[in-house]
Amino acid sequence: MHLAILMTNTDESPFAQAHPKDGEKFAALIGSVRPGWTCEVFSVKDGVFPEDLGSFDGVMVTGSPASVHDGEPWIDRLLVTIREIVDRKIPLFGACFGHQAIALALGGTVERNPGGWVFGLAKADVVGDAPWMAPLGPQLGQYGAHIEQVTALPDGARVLIGSAACPAGGFAIGNSVYTTQNHPEMTPDFIAALVEEYAEKLPAGVVENARASLAEKADYKAFAESIARFFEQATAPGPR
Repeated sequence: MHLAILMTNTDESPFAQAHPKDGEKFAALIGSVRPGWTCEVFSVKDGVFPEDLGSFDGVMVTGSPASVHDGEPWIDRLLVTIREIVDRKIPLFGACFGHQAIALALGGTVERNPGGWVFGLAKADVVGDAPWMAPLGPQLGQYGAHIEQVTALPDGARVLIGSAACPAGGFAIGNSVYTTQNHPEMTPDFIAALVEEYAEKLPAGVVENARASLAEKADYKAFAESIARFFEQATAPGPR
């Protein structure tokens, strides 16, 4: 299977340069469970988009410190591209900014988190039924880093993952769209480094809670398996 990774991360700081870029992280995530699959990365935040979406079996949209409301030309183009992907029923997965961009592009609403920052390991319940969710338990741990969330779903979407702090923590549309508000691509080492990078940029309580949360690890491989199964079922022969 050949996937396009639409990289939206705008961070070009020395910290970002010292760590793998998001394209590498998402390729490593899917490669951890499907090592034979291939990925091609497009830096959409720099205006680089696939010329032929039809040459890919599926698309993944990454996270970003940017807001979907920033009004940048590349974001506007991404929203148009998302609508094209969905119209063509090309399987689409989005995480964090990607999750929010998919929702916004399709008529949903993204607003500031009522409770402020979600940072560190975030727990959520798997509340929806989808055939690719079998690898996940009733509760899911993922690394989070967000100040905005989806507050109204697009028409036809159903919640798959949710918590009191983030009720629409992940959703599906039919069997061809799958999202999560959090960061399945982040490793324990990366999130620990990210927490320290933000230690002087966020309120002390947010950072202290994030540090404490990292005593537990995210469900990295189980969620990677759910993404792989999502793409597999979405590209299987037969009606969808």
